[in-house]
Amino acid sequence: MPTLLNLFVLPTLVSLIISATATFLVIKNAKILKVLDDPQKRAHPATLHTKVVPRGGGLALFAAILTTSLLFLPTDQRLIGILIGAGIIVLIGFLDDRRDINPYWRLIGQFLAAAVVVASGIGIAFLSNPIGFGVIDLSHPQIQFDLFGTTRHLWVLSAAFALVWIIGLTNAVSWSSGVDGQLSGFVAIAAAVIAILSFHYSADITQWPITVLAAATLGAFLGFLPYHIYPQKIMPGFSGATLAGFMLAVLSILTTAKVGTLLLVLAIPVTDAGYIVIRRILSGKSPVKGDRSHLHHRLLNAGWSKQKIAFFYWGITAILGITALRLNATEKFYTMVGIVLLVGALIIWLTSRSLFSKLQDLDNG
Repeated sequence: MPTLLNLFVLPTLVSLIISATATFLVIKNAKILKVLDDPQKRAHPATLHTKVVPRGGGLALFAAILTTSLLFLPTDQRLIGILIGAGIIVLIGFLDDRRDINPYWRLIGQFLAAAVVVASGIGIAFLSNPIGFGVIDLSHPQIQFDLFGTTRHLWVLSAAFALVWIIGLTNAVSWSSGVDGQLSGFVAIAAAVIAILSFHYSADITQWPITVLAAATLGAFLGFLPYHIYPQKIMPGFSGATLAGFMLAVLSILTTAKVGTLLLVLAIPVTDAGYIVIRRILSGKSPVKGDRSHLHHRLLNAGWSKQKIAFFYWGITAILGITALRLNATEKFYTMVGIVLLVGALIIWLTSRSLFSKLQDLDNG
């Protein structure tokens, strides 16, 4: 039986080394790759850096996850689907890192990546009922059809939920990447929680590949982190930020459908993303068009440093990760509801504080 060393430690170390090396190479060749981001030339409302910084972090992160997966895992249909999907995510993100592309084209690319994963046989057959006993069955209705002489079954609700979950989390995580070290830190923690959770079920042989894949994701972002912490030498870019959300979403589906666990671990970025989408829609704006309304922007406006914001995201994610491993489905649900209310109250307070400061400045002027 594989040990903790083989399933977790070695994949993490290998991925970390590859990620750190590849990140160094991307930084050195950023000009050739055309991923240098000059804030003086690229006007974007969410931009926080003031100096020229490479954006192509997704290339290094994907190289680490891809290589580690191929070294430690058997190449089966599901792994191929995950790696192809991740490749699509990084390709779309890399094009955006070089030159901003239409957000709806990015969304189409994310849908294609998620569809590849679902087509490979990865889906959510059931969900634990968060407000009662039993489970929510997503295996019906089913559509039966013949493809290349083989009878196939499409689980409609399962496939739809998986598509929405992967695309939604891909964007929710990527939107919390504005501050130096913010994303790479909390994503590494979330991947570690998934690895621990899947290793806990290691008596089930089907969980071994998930532990390795989660460890590969953990190592990739740990190797990237020293270059990303303040002052950052490289940003994840859209390629790295969306790859983070994509991998975590897929891993949570694979880990005995522990969607609720990851939802709690990533409660801050997910809740922030939810409020942002609602606010944009109510304001008549596109829900996928960037702005400066994210929680980390509001914390910066309140006087927090970039380092403090990054540590805040890391700390909350770590606390929620430890908590999630100890709670049942109902407890996770009510904890998530509490966090949604708390984050909402924090956003309202920060908004009111900012408006009050502006009014004071007008009076003083």
